[in-house]
Amino acid sequence: MKTNKNILEIAKKTIESESKSIAKLADLLTDDFLKAVEIIYNSKGRLVVTGIGKSAIIAQKIVASMNSTGTPSLFLHASEAIHGDLGMVQPDDIVICISKSGNSPEIKVLVPILKHFGNSLIAITGNTTSFLAKGADFILDTTVESESCPNNLAPTNSTTAQLVMGDALAVCLMELREFKAQDFAKYHPGGALGKKLLLRVGDMLDQSHKPEVTPDTNIKKVIFEISEKRLGVTAVIENNKVIGIITDGDIRRMLNNNDTFAHLTAKDIMTKNPKTIQLLSMVTDALNILEDFSITQLIVTEQEEYKGVLHLHDILKEGIV
Repeated sequence: MKTNKNILEIAKKTIESESKSIAKLADLLTDDFLKAVEIIYNSKGRLVVTGIGKSAIIAQKIVASMNSTGTPSLFLHASEAIHGDLGMVQPDDIVICISKSGNSPEIKVLVPILKHFGNSLIAITGNTTSFLAKGADFILDTTVESESCPNNLAPTNSTTAQLVMGDALAVCLMELREFKAQDFAKYHPGGALGKKLLLRVGDMLDQSHKPEVTPDTNIKKVIFEISEKRLGVTAVIENNKVIGIITDGDIRRMLNNNDTFAHLTAKDIMTKNPKTIQLLSMVTDALNILEDFSITQLIVTEQEEYKGVLHLHDILKEGIV
């Protein structure tokens, strides 16, 4: 039975082996890679990525990466392709075929058909003399010396190399398209990532619960306003502009420093020039301000007009952090 030490050594060797295989990929890049990127970039069609076995799983991941970074793509299983799914391939599409050996039966049937269709074919393969490589217009070499599998059978290093080559294509295409975070957000509207990239302060602000008092409001009413609106804060408004803020902390400090507060008003205890953020600002910008100044509430304005209060808890509930 393997000891814990043996298991960690095996894991370490696996990681080191795959790391070395990936590092060697850089030396295998040729002009075919440049041409492959150019033809995909200039294509009027889609990118179709196909493979079989473990390579098919890698193909699906590459398709997902391409779609999310501005290159319309679809996955075509090599086995299903030769049983009817070739109808998915349109004349202007570019096809990437992934196969370690490049000689599997399905590949040998598929490649001539694709060439007959007239589609440009890019091979990602670990065998540059294979049937696939000979039939391809461009070859992306993912040769590895061996697999991490102790029997040198299970695809490990080879599939990792395929994945990295696909990532290299995707990143190059992103650079050519000048694909920005705003573009990325269009394709990731759901979940924490989408919210982080798309959500604006106004999208989550409850303007129906907008705590506010005037500079002359007595402290009892100030406390009532803070309690009623349940945000732990109220803005102090004069001539439709925010001139100050009163928090729970300000109330506590007032009580500590005064035996009575009957004579005090909002302007006596407010903090002047509070931190604010615009209604159309990104929520991530609001979060940065809250963190930088160690505060939990931000006054929200639009062209200097008071719109409400954004609380840190509102951001946390959205799962952005």
